[in-house]
Amino acid sequence: MGQFVEGEFRRALRGGMGGRMQGPAGGRVPRGTVRAAILLLLEEQPRNGYQLMEEIARRSKGVWRPSPGSVYPALQQMEDEGLVRSHEVEGQRLLKLTDAGRTYADEHRVEFGSPWEEVSGAVGDDVHELFSLMRQSAGALVQVVRAGDRAQLAQAAQLMRETKRGLYRILAEDEAPSPEPQPPI
Repeated sequence: MGQFVEGEFRRALRGGMGGRMQGPAGGRVPRGTVRAAILLLLEEQPRNGYQLMEEIARRSKGVWRPSPGSVYPALQQMEDEGLVRSHEVEGQRLLKLTDAGRTYADEHRVEFGSPWEEVSGAVGDDVHELFSLMRQSAGALVQVVRAGDRAQLAQAAQLMRETKRGLYRILAEDEAPSPEPQPPI
């Protein structure tokens, strides 16, 4: 699978549970939530932007993965406001709260709440499990694409077609059709 196609595939998977919540939760993450999450995480320890995005995704059980386009501008704004500053540690740029940032976080703690729990709480455990299974299946599919021969690729394609049809049958509340004889591979 080409690098572009694989990247698109991965972006499509993340889109299901990415910065915009889909399905039962619906809508966008509320304004100011990224800022609150960043301040709370930096209060715990210095981190870089990537670490912030990963930790937010981890704490929200994969429901919310803020994009660099939302995290880095928020960090820049907070740096301009004197709430955070960057410093180098072993060649890595880390951000940490300033004294003003700690004061600001303390003063707004109730308002901040627990942003990742509020976002992930809007999605039930059943949805978390389905998206976890989807990501695991996608990982398996990527391995088949990378290492499989033509027959294995054909089997994977057939399985994906059957899975897609089965999922749509669930929505249509149809009975599964009787199995069709499969041509030998």
